[in-house]
Amino acid sequence: MVPTSQTKAAPGCATLPAMASRIVVIADEAWVRNNVHAALTQPDYALIDHDDPSTAPETVDAEQPDAVVIDLQVASMGGMAIARELQQQAALNEQEKVPVVLLLDRQADSFLAKRSGVAAWVTKPFTAHDLRSAVEAATAE
Repeated sequence: MVPTSQTKAAPGCATLPAMASRIVVIADEAWVRNNVHAALTQPDYALIDHDDPSTAPETVDAEQPDAVVIDLQVASMGGMAIARELQQQAALNEQEKVPVVLLLDRQADSFLAKRSGVAAWVTKPFTAHDLRSAVEAATAE
């Protein structure tokens, strides 16, 4: 689903907000989550923060988001491992896999991101436009 901020209404009728895309944000550092929130503002996106990588797959399963944004450098597991686990979980449950957008620390990591099968990635520091474009591309697939 490509996010839109409002739907069109007939003349004289009130406009209603379009359904927001649900995005789970997996990052254990507050500054990363804050930057994602600044880039993916309401009403286009409903953001669900998650700062514990070890329970990320359970959160994604429970929330049923339209996409997941994962910081590559989350402690303990790492973003690539979480992305792979989400893909494996979807395959085991015979579900459609949730598109993943990785936040990379350096452009050289894009090779690994591409091989891991994620939908999109951006390199930190990212612009709001870059992250929004990556999320929109990931959710359009």
